[in-house]
Amino acid sequence: MSLGRWLILIGVVFAATGLLVMLAAKLGLSRLGRLPGDIVYRGKNTTVHIPIATCAVLSVLLTIVFSLFNRFR
Repeated sequence: MSLGRWLILIGVVFAATGLLVMLAAKLGLSRLGRLPGDIVYRGKNTTVHIPIATCAVLSVLLTIVFSLFNRFR
């Protein structure tokens, strides 16, 4: 595939993911970024988020999706 097609495909995937995240937020299902194990520091003027558990969950999910995609390819 050419580079242009890959970029279009990646853009469509990002747009679909954004729509799913927005839909989950409207339905009250958005816990991504607020899982137990994520570190949040709130100071007087700053807030720092370190999403350790969220990154681990996303890593496992993406590994499963990509391995299934590779298997059926």
